[in-house]
Amino acid sequence: MEDTPSARMLVTALLTQQGFAVETAENGESGLDAARTFDPELIVLDIGLPGTDGFTACRSLREFSDAYVLMLTAQDSELDKVIGFDAGADDYITKPFSTPEFIARVHAMLRRPRRMQTEPAPEPEPVRAFGGLVVDPGAREARLDGAVVNLTRREFDLLDVLSGSPRVAFTRSQLLERVWGENWFGDDHLVGVHVSNLRRKLGDDGRNPHFVLTVRGIGFRMGPGR
Repeated sequence: MEDTPSARMLVTALLTQQGFAVETAENGESGLDAARTFDPELIVLDIGLPGTDGFTACRSLREFSDAYVLMLTAQDSELDKVIGFDAGADDYITKPFSTPEFIARVHAMLRRPRRMQTEPAPEPEPVRAFGGLVVDPGAREARLDGAVVNLTRREFDLLDVLSGSPRVAFTRSQLLERVWGENWFGDDHLVGVHVSNLRRKLGDDGRNPHFVLTVRGIGFRMGPGR
């Protein structure tokens, strides 16, 4: 989804040269319609779309699709990255971008299997309780004091890994490998962004968290809750 014709043509040409079948859309509404029709593996999504912006389009997309989302933006803004990841994006690249970097990021994402299509249904696991927080891996649901916590796919995956081994302190690299996959192309700053988002949704104070604890010099582990 890209409203600028020159950028849309460039992305189309790069993907076509790599052997991909490409469908294009110039705004969020038509892009969402195309995603429902074609069920793509990957969506390249510009933030600055007319009408429905890229963030809103990504949130709507996550209601029905598990496609990988590579977000494009003209600004290298930390806030844009946080909002984009919170909306459900998988990766983020700033325009203008180099051709090798774009292709490398696309292939890195596609090396990881799409859960919705390739993973068999897991055996039911027991729920995990940490004070008022209950994590249900089978239902992919987290409840805080009885209320459902609205987590993105990545936020739940992160919580699932941490809560599944509550006495283990994970490094950022280990969390990247377990949540994003061993072929992930990017740095471990992404983990900190998602931890901050997860803490905010759990009502955790970053300076004195109860659920996701910082282990100085190592990374993060699950706390006892409150």
